[in-house]
Amino acid sequence: MRIAIDAMGGDHAPGQIVLGALEAAKEWPDTELVLVGDTAVIEKLLQEQKPANLILLHADEVIGADDEPVKAVRRKKGSSMVVAGQLVKDGQADAMLSAGNTGALMTTGLLVVGRMDGIERPALAPMLPTMDDIGVLALDLGANMDAKPEHLLQYAIMGSIYRSKVHGLKNPRVGLLNVGTEEKKGNELTKAAYDLLASAPIHFIGNVESRDILQRSCDVLICDGFAGNIMLKSMEGTAGALLNYLKEAFGESMMTKLAAAIMLPRLKKLKKKMDYKEHGSAPLLGLNGLVMKCHGSSDSVAVKNAVRQARTAIGARLTDAITAEISGK
Repeated sequence: MRIAIDAMGGDHAPGQIVLGALEAAKEWPDTELVLVGDTAVIEKLLQEQKPANLILLHADEVIGADDEPVKAVRRKKGSSMVVAGQLVKDGQADAMLSAGNTGALMTTGLLVVGRMDGIERPALAPMLPTMDDIGVLALDLGANMDAKPEHLLQYAIMGSIYRSKVHGLKNPRVGLLNVGTEEKKGNELTKAAYDLLASAPIHFIGNVESRDILQRSCDVLICDGFAGNIMLKSMEGTAGALLNYLKEAFGESMMTKLAAAIMLPRLKKLKKKMDYKEHGSAPLLGLNGLVMKCHGSSDSVAVKNAVRQARTAIGARLTDAITAEISGK
């Protein structure tokens, strides 16, 4: 098993990316991790702590957060992100991880790794936290701002396979994000998608509302990237604001500090539920290889968890399973 890691992509790259890869290499000695980036910089960060299964591959260029995705991928063929994608394309890596520019990673997936036959648009599929700790796989949450009903159908099929193969859920429930649960609710996209999903070989339970997601009203949530990304950022912002408010409120007096001490285990559990670092990364489903998008602010913990996720997906032969289902073979 071999996983390529874009060491130069992300808000805390390369330091936290390298540290996370080092921790993952020690945790899973049976997995080769290829750190792609400026090897001189990476070697200094490692400080001679280099397990045998941690390999360095030099890349001269870096795709920045502000780079225009298509131009960057086409012009910076020697960038850490593109080189990592080429390893997947050439079969020299089973997966790649990056915390870098989302648009550029999507473009790398399309132009370098390649799109799966039968899939028009790959989807970004992160896990959303739920109160029962099982989570909801949501797609698409930002890879494509516009979508057709047929795209949502493909997302539903891929999402069902992912939850079944990677998470072991039998007959996962698929819901369509909408403004109401009634069948005829929504815009033209959701109305047309509803009919397609209802006749698809999946366990479609109908429309679901965003307010019910934390209670796991479904196992797979389907939406276009525009609405999905707004929902995701709203959830992240609400969680952050709530935790900050509680922190301030519990520090107001001696009584509230005592209350905080009593509530601390529960508060830590709540924070962990809402922490993106626990999930590590989100796959771009619909490509000819496994491409994982880490949160832009990923630290070493998130990177290590991303490696864990990639290992699980590789072991479940996720890409092969989706290809077989889409092609009907």
